[in-house]
Amino acid sequence: MAKGKQGGKTAQQTTRPGKRLGVKMFGGQKAKEGSILVRQRGTKINAGLNVGVGSDHTLFAMKAGLIKFSTRRGKQYVNVE
Repeated sequence: MAKGKQGGKTAQQTTRPGKRLGVKMFGGQKAKEGSILVRQRGTKINAGLNVGVGSDHTLFAMKAGLIKFSTRRGKQYVNVE
């Protein structure tokens, strides 16, 4: 019979890189048309003026302009002015 305990699985476990989510361009910056503003899971930040929403809830600029973040009724919005 075996007397030792079974070894762990830590050698088989690999670490995966992050998904690179978050705000990519901040308030006051100039955005070009089509540039990505926010990558997110779900709509934590909502689309405002001149901002489109991708199929994975990515927010992108539909026109060139300055980025502005605002809050209305407890929800956060991003606008391109």
